[in-house]
Parts: sequence; structure tokens; C-alpha cells
Amino acid sequence: MQTAEERELEMDFVHEMAEFFKVFGDGTRIRILHTLLEGEKNVGELAEALEMSQSAVSHQLRVLRQHDLVKYRKEGKIVFYSLDDEHVENVLQQGMVHLCHKRGYHQ
Repeated sequence: MQTAEERELEMDFVHEMAEFFKVFGDGTRIRILHTLLEGEKNVGELAEALEMSQSAVSHQLRVLRQHDLVKYRKEGKIVFYSLDDEHVENVLQQGMVHLCHKRGYHQ
């Protein structure tokens, strides 16, 4: 039988997982993450690739950073973004494989 502390930790974990997957519930963020699968890009490159304003891309990057899905590095005044680690890539890849398998999409 679980202690109250163990139940609380489990509920915290479930909440964190739900928040993690909520971030993937936005098409723009998925497009940004998918583009970053190709490698690091700056805001201008992302905006151009996604045909969006730099402001809109920056807003979504802020959300992705807050949830530890992307990281950044500065080179002078230019900020480059990339996927935070291989786990983010794995989640994206597994989602794409699943959809391709179930829905017949091609990658």
C-alpha cells in the first residue's frame, strides 16, 4: 500500500506528464520541433521555413524552452535553437512512426 507521500509524488508525476504532452498539442510547436529535427536554427531561419513572423516563432520557442524541449546557444547577437536532447527527438520520431503506421502517412 502506498504512503500519502508516495501517492502525492505519483500525482505530481502524472501532472508533469500531462503538461509535457499538452505542449505537443499545438501544431505550430510541432512544426517548430519537426524543423529542428534537421538541426539547429535561429529564429529568422525558423520563421522563414515555417512562413511565420519572428514574433510568433519566438513566442512558441519560449513555451518550448519553459518545458525543456528546446535549448539555445548564443553566437554574438544571434540565438540558435535545437532540440533539448535525444528524448525529445525520440518522442517526435515515435509519434511520426505511429501516425504513419496507423494512418498511412509518408515521412
